[in-house]
Amino acid sequence: MASRRVELGFAEEAAEAWRLRSEQFPCKVGGRPAWLGEAGLPGPAELQCGACGEPRAFLLQLYAPRPGRPDAFHRSLFLFGCRRPACYRLAGPSPGSLRVFRNQLPRKNDTYSYDPPREEPPHEEPICANLQLKCGTKLCRVCGCLGSKTCSKCHKAHYCSKDHQVKDWKAGHKLSCLQSGELDVVIPDHKFLFPEYEIVIEPEETDSSNVSETEEEDQDKKELTSAANTDEAPDYLDETTLEAMAKHETQDDKIFQKFKEKISSEPEQIMPQLLNHLKVDSLGESIDWGTLAIYTCADSCNRGNHYTEEFVWKQDISSTI
Repeated sequence: MASRRVELGFAEEAAEAWRLRSEQFPCKVGGRPAWLGEAGLPGPAELQCGACGEPRAFLLQLYAPRPGRPDAFHRSLFLFGCRRPACYRLAGPSPGSLRVFRNQLPRKNDTYSYDPPREEPPHEEPICANLQLKCGTKLCRVCGCLGSKTCSKCHKAHYCSKDHQVKDWKAGHKLSCLQSGELDVVIPDHKFLFPEYEIVIEPEETDSSNVSETEEEDQDKKELTSAANTDEAPDYLDETTLEAMAKHETQDDKIFQKFKEKISSEPEQIMPQLLNHLKVDSLGESIDWGTLAIYTCADSCNRGNHYTEEFVWKQDISSTI
């Protein structure tokens, strides 16, 4: 059986902000989304938390191209999550707090160069470049998502919702709204975005000297069978047999142990340590999960330039009682 290729993601501080722009096709955590396609962005209703009704924040994006598919030469996944910890307590495989979208483009498109992205920084840094797409679509000043609402006074600031318009007004737009013809050069911190990191992707290194999982499982089965077939009563089992039986507490324990062994070689990989980078811990309750697993269409079905919703599974660390 051919071995499956495993890639690990590591969250690192971005040395240069321009590397996280859309034209660099980044993998990133937090900040504002670096949208791939400029058409069919998910709207405010699609990014509204299904539990509390507030806008979800951009959580992370992964660049996952399909070179063998001409219509998915560029392909990215975008994950959004609610900022309210209480919304993550809801049971179910895909709670209303999370939502994931897929977008893909052919190599020849109206937005990006046919050639690979350049490896040097741009000559000029446009003001608020991440709040307007090349096609002219305006983005929300708070979250960087589709900004369908406009400030009624200056008619230049755009927002995805009334909630984010209020946040920006309190954060400083109230004072700068009519003071100049241009918007603020520096966007204030609205305390809404997650901390921004670049996700560095590296292939997993395998250690051929280790015993294979199959061999370990076979050995475990032999030990368990030996213990189960003994004619002695449990009170009189010898020490070797007791140790063999103790190794088989529960299936969940065994799976968790394998998981810990699997990630021990690269303890800084991004799941589930991502929560540490998001800085969501608080004295009360915090955003929490065990693992987030994203499932996409196996054929990457092309639905035009629109963002297609995929499936995200939130597995908790332990069941709530």
